[in-house]
Amino acid sequence: MEKLCISTERLAIVEFNESMVQTLHKNSLDEDNRRFVPDEVFETVEKARETIAVLIDCYGEDDAPLVYPVLLKNGELIGHVQIVPLDDEWEVGYHIAKEYTGNGYATEALKAFLPIVMDWLGIERVWGIVDADNASSCAVLEKCGFVLEQEEQREYHGEFRVIYRYLYCM
Repeated sequence: MEKLCISTERLAIVEFNESMVQTLHKNSLDEDNRRFVPDEVFETVEKARETIAVLIDCYGEDDAPLVYPVLLKNGELIGHVQIVPLDDEWEVGYHIAKEYTGNGYATEALKAFLPIVMDWLGIERVWGIVDADNASSCAVLEKCGFVLEQEEQREYHGEFRVIYRYLYCM
């Protein structure tokens, strides 16, 4: 896979590098991240550094989590988009730091990201799996063309919750 660099009107989606450690750590600590994706909370700068090192090693692989930072045009790290293996399929994910939510950044990033990575991976469908209480994330998926396929109650990050499974097809 070639090096990823996607540009939209307001954003850039690039590859992680060591200079992003502090901001990744800070952005991961907000309450929505803790509630909805606790496995993406990095309590220490060292944990963020270790995670970035692992993610960088995954670039170029076609069966590993592919996680890319989302930057404002001024270079400020505000979140990430990702596509990760899910059994024999793929799941998309994203996070925009709390201070930047409500501006359409997640939708803009995901709309730009999906066609490129799906083409790279040679896939035609991808899942978006969210906690039903995460109305903002559900709205992002719907704005990006995902269709609600299933509602189920199951364990999600250590708790039983209602989970929505959305599907996007090229």
